[in-house]
Amino acid sequence: MSTISQATTTVPATSSTARQDALALVARLLLALLFVLAGINKIGAMEGTVGYIGSVGLPFPELVYFGTVALEIGGGLLLAIGFKARQVALAMGIFTVLTAVIFHNDFSQQLEVTMFLKNLAISGGMFAIAAFGAGRYSLDRG
Repeated sequence: MSTISQATTTVPATSSTARQDALALVARLLLALLFVLAGINKIGAMEGTVGYIGSVGLPFPELVYFGTVALEIGGGLLLAIGFKARQVALAMGIFTVLTAVIFHNDFSQQLEVTMFLKNLAISGGMFAIAAFGAGRYSLDRG
């Protein structure tokens, strides 16, 4: 009697393929691009941005402005290179949900509804990075 054994390869649930890592890189770069450009654009429009922040009743609009620019540019660059990507993505996801709730809450305006939903979608991408990591093509390597 002979026994036939079949070689099987099991892949741990935590491993990723080159395709998944490439997609994670593309996702990080696209999300980072949005934030870096938004932060750079705010630098050229400080007065208007501070006024907009103040118009919704947030305290210390200048401080909020500088924090926002720092988060968008700094966080965007960290996300792009994949350094502390899980933590950065979580912070940026929370920031983006708060931005939606605070600035895009006039649901009588279709544009505001669209902006609200866009922010939620961006947050979803950030939360996916926070949950699953930056991929191997990052400084975090996972």
